[in-house]
Parts: sequence; C-alpha cells; structure tokens
Amino acid sequence: MTTMTKAQLKKFRESLEAKRLEIIQRARQTLDEDMTLDVDDLPDEMDLASSEYLQSFTFRLRGRERMLLDKIQKALVRLDDGSFGVCEECGEKISQKRLEARPETTLCIRCKEEQERIEKDFG
Repeated sequence: MTTMTKAQLKKFRESLEAKRLEIIQRARQTLDEDMTLDVDDLPDEMDLASSEYLQSFTFRLRGRERMLLDKIQKALVRLDDGSFGVCEECGEKISQKRLEARPETTLCIRCKEEQERIEKDFG
C-alpha cells in the first residue's frame, strides 16, 4: 500500500482529473470542428489529399489520447483502492518524481526501463 499523505493523493487526483478533462475537451473539439470534410471548399485533388491526411493524423492522435484516458481512469481507481504509487510489476513504491511526471504510470522507473529494453529487443 502507498504511504502518501492525503494532500499528496489529492494533488495527484486533481492532476489526473485535469488531464482527463483536457483530453475530453480536445476530443469534443475534434468532433465539432476538425472532422468535417467539405469537398466544395477544396479546389483540387492535392488539397483534398492534404485534408484527408490531416484528418487521418488527427484520428491517430485521438486514438493515443483514448489509451491515455484509459490509463488515467485506471490511475483514479488505484487512488480509490489505495494501490496508487505501487509498481504493478515488482510491488515497490514508484518514486514521487516519476509520479509527478506521469501520474498515470503503473511501473517504477526500473521496471519501465526493463519493459522498454524488451520491446526494443523484440520490436
């Protein structure tokens, strides 16, 4: 279990909820503004191709944000159940510095580096 103070936990919850809200607002903006393709406004095929590329790129970004949103939600659950700040891999405490940089993280820096090394070797 974590040994953080209530104030520290509250700070992490606020940070996670702010990130979550920002992602949701950007997604709404994308739906409202960026996802409409009006062929009449595009005078030639190059403009249409460019616009379709930008739309595809925006969808990919939103896919990454959806994954981040899932990680944020899981971090909020860990805050509720008392497991926030504990590495899912080794069970050790995740450093305060790492949590401040990535409060949605589930791995301590040592386990994350090991995961990245394995991905690099097999990727």
